[in-house]
Amino acid sequence: MKRILLIAIVLSTVPLIAAEEANEPEKKKELGFSFEEQYHSQWLSKGVQAYHKQGAFFEILDVDLYGSGFGLQVIHRHATQGYVNKQRFDYRPYVRGEFFKDKPYAMKYDIGVEYEHYPRLATHKSFTTYEWQFGFSWPNILPKGFVPGYIAHYEYPVKHGQKYNYTGWVHRFKLDYYMDVPQLLPKPLCVSSEVAYTDKIANTSSDWAYATFGLGTKFDFTKNLTFSPGVYHQITMDKSVAKQKDITYCILSMKYKF
Repeated sequence: MKRILLIAIVLSTVPLIAAEEANEPEKKKELGFSFEEQYHSQWLSKGVQAYHKQGAFFEILDVDLYGSGFGLQVIHRHATQGYVNKQRFDYRPYVRGEFFKDKPYAMKYDIGVEYEHYPRLATHKSFTTYEWQFGFSWPNILPKGFVPGYIAHYEYPVKHGQKYNYTGWVHRFKLDYYMDVPQLLPKPLCVSSEVAYTDKIANTSSDWAYATFGLGTKFDFTKNLTFSPGVYHQITMDKSVAKQKDITYCILSMKYKF
């Protein structure tokens, strides 16, 4: 209980510090909601083929708490067919914001903790875990269009002695390039790349695990409705993460903001 209280206090100070640094007058914000439906031709969870070669659907409800930087996501993940006992609900409170806005060294952050729950399995028989996620990006530090980023995942089981001990880290180093192609696309084309280092998470090795390259963009159908298609290719470097060396998959997303 003390640990949870300390975490809550630390996270609550982050948007306050960012607001002071921005030095902007406070504006009245409203409670925000969005719903997103995603289709993954394969679900690669930190490089792992979670449903092997099966596709997956994600339903994502996101609640933005009055523009404070705090929010809550509820995510339902399930395979396109089969794997009934491995459908999963994630509950993720988070805080997002930006330090040093408009400066060359501006830094965006997205920090949260996720409770990963498998409702059809008892806790001691499932993969139920907590997962901390620390995401950072620097939109102005490189020439226009290039955005470097870093995401760290730390995952551990809800109960000790769990059948599947998932304790460990994944470190993801990202570099995206946003290219304007006005003749073809209304929004920039994102050329994405990342390389990941796993550190014993889910009984994997401590080694460079995979590299992923992709292309994606967005289409605004209305002010509140956005379609985001993307295609990606993973090159697996560690067979303890995935048996296949080359994995190509797509992600299609439809998001509505209320």
